[in-house]
Amino acid sequence: MPSPLDGMRVFDLARILAGPTATQLLGDLGADVIKIERPGAGDDTRKWGPPYLAGRDGADTGESAYYLSSNRNKRSVTIDVAKPEGAALAKRLIAGCDIFVENFKVDDMARYGLSYADLKAEFPRLIYCSITGFGQTGPYAPRAGYDMLAQGIGGVMSVTGEKDGPPLKVGVGIADVMCGMYASVAILAALHHREKTGEGQYIDLSLLDTQVAWLINVGLNYLVSGQVPGRVGNEHPNIVPYNVLPTKDDRHLILAVGNDSQFAKFCAFAGAPALADDPRFVTNDARVRNRRALYELLPDILLAKTQREWIDGLAAVGVPCSPVNSIDQVFADPQVQARGMKVSMPHPLSASGLVDLLANPIKFSATPVSYRQPPPYLGQHTEEVLRELLRMSDSEIAALRSAGVI
Repeated sequence: MPSPLDGMRVFDLARILAGPTATQLLGDLGADVIKIERPGAGDDTRKWGPPYLAGRDGADTGESAYYLSSNRNKRSVTIDVAKPEGAALAKRLIAGCDIFVENFKVDDMARYGLSYADLKAEFPRLIYCSITGFGQTGPYAPRAGYDMLAQGIGGVMSVTGEKDGPPLKVGVGIADVMCGMYASVAILAALHHREKTGEGQYIDLSLLDTQVAWLINVGLNYLVSGQVPGRVGNEHPNIVPYNVLPTKDDRHLILAVGNDSQFAKFCAFAGAPALADDPRFVTNDARVRNRRALYELLPDILLAKTQREWIDGLAAVGVPCSPVNSIDQVFADPQVQARGMKVSMPHPLSASGLVDLLANPIKFSATPVSYRQPPPYLGQHTEEVLRELLRMSDSEIAALRSAGVI
């Protein structure tokens, strides 16, 4: 079956996580992603381990789990774009591409003659996406940017953690991931625009901008009220009860009551119907204003049943709840398994011949996501791509390799 981006080709000069996240999604949607890496070194994240994929001899392959997480459906081509010959070779490949994604520091691409200004006139249909820490403008533009910096400057750390504890980053590189998602959406919108007008365009995305954008309701709470949100642990600033609570069997339950009807159903199942009629708790507005009083009562109520008893009973009456799964429990969860959120792909370096990856969550009815290429080892497709796209001969490829260009 066809994929949505069949026939599209991406020149991927991105590294770290935001850029590779975006290009992996484009690859999952059918695009041919040409991942450009430095000869002998490659993507920095290849060395961001342990853990590494185990090889056939039992030793580490040098393919880190971090790298494997965001480089599926790509072909690795090694080119030293810092060399004039490498930049010229890159430009020849760009001529056959629809999309260029890079996440180098501001003005780095201009040093190699590969900036949007350098390419726009020759390739007017090219969609060029630059991902940086702080964007192409503003006082921070020259700075290097990483996920944790964006989380810190962008405010999410100030509202993550316990009220009296230190600020905490989110447990995954969420600023990187969300920036990659925004990049994917922007690129797809630019493709739609090009389909209608024939015109390519430049996309300027930053970790900080996207971090600020996904403050969502917490950001609006400040803009509307003028009050600076603080840390509330696992509580929700606008919904009560919405928290992690202990159960009889020393486990934890997430109780996420989203409306007054659900609260009444919870109270009935919990054997505490009077709570639903208490003026302090009868509406969500009241519960938010009296959260401390309610949260003082709930632990004793929750300790009356086991986690499984709560989950089964509350689910039956339509009250949202869940366990707090460890990562191994996530992949053993029947719903996660039913949705196919782990995918195994053949890998030439793996001891088992396979590598397990996180699946793409998008479910299409007519153009399904495809899994064609496992994350490539460094330079795996250099000769293949140069022959296929540029019709290079063995002698031309050998000369480039001898000169250290590839």
